[in-house]
Amino acid sequence: MADNNYVHGYSARESERLADQAQTLTELLHDDTRYSAGARVLEAGCGIGAQTVILARNSPGAVITSIDISEESLKRAKETIRQEGITNVTFRQADIFHLPFGPASFDHIFLCFVLEHLAEPARALEQLRPLLKDGGTITVIEGDHGSTFFHPENEDARRAVQCLVTLQQQMGGNALIGRQLYPLVSSAGYHDVHVSPRMVYVDASRPALVEGFTKLTFTAMVEGVGPAVLEKGLMSREEWERGVAALYRAAEQDGVFCYTFFKATARK
Repeated sequence: MADNNYVHGYSARESERLADQAQTLTELLHDDTRYSAGARVLEAGCGIGAQTVILARNSPGAVITSIDISEESLKRAKETIRQEGITNVTFRQADIFHLPFGPASFDHIFLCFVLEHLAEPARALEQLRPLLKDGGTITVIEGDHGSTFFHPENEDARRAVQCLVTLQQQMGGNALIGRQLYPLVSSAGYHDVHVSPRMVYVDASRPALVEGFTKLTFTAMVEGVGPAVLEKGLMSREEWERGVAALYRAAEQDGVFCYTFFKATARK
């Protein structure tokens, strides 16, 4: 993943959003990912370490190597892990397409919200496969912005979400990649591929999700690309502001928000 292919940028606010997202979605996305003591795990594309903390806590006896191409992200990840007192993670700066590891170096490989930012996600999966020992597993988690539903319905909000899809596509990524995980992982040569949808459903009876997901994860993510949307003329300022306001409107007492993540597991 190239340093400049991350559509959301590397601001302090984006770091906060990633942390909010990871904390909010821990049980939904990660509760069934646990590795045995002594297992060698590669986390490919760790970013600021938001998922790394969860991975390490779920598998305290595993030996985890977390890589990312961004030096700045790795600095933040290391600091996060240090503050949490986690000691079973080693960080390395590396490109997912040129990894400094030999064949069969790992028992398991984990990727979360990485493939969506790559121009060649299938090649990334192919590059990773030799690093697994025979019978080793890969876990891949991605979202799909096309799965977004909300009430009250609003056309400007729909267009705002589509702007994020368009921007990511222009940068070589794919914000709709969740629905493609099964064919991507299968075609990369993995076996026993299983994909499970993980839907986030939010209404006023779930206040933690209203705050943690509707507001601080999804709407904050859309709102964060506003300058790029306006610069490229994808929406007018008035349309954009109405769209973002409508997404926040879905977090009110009579609002509803839905989004689906996809989790794939497979073996070499």
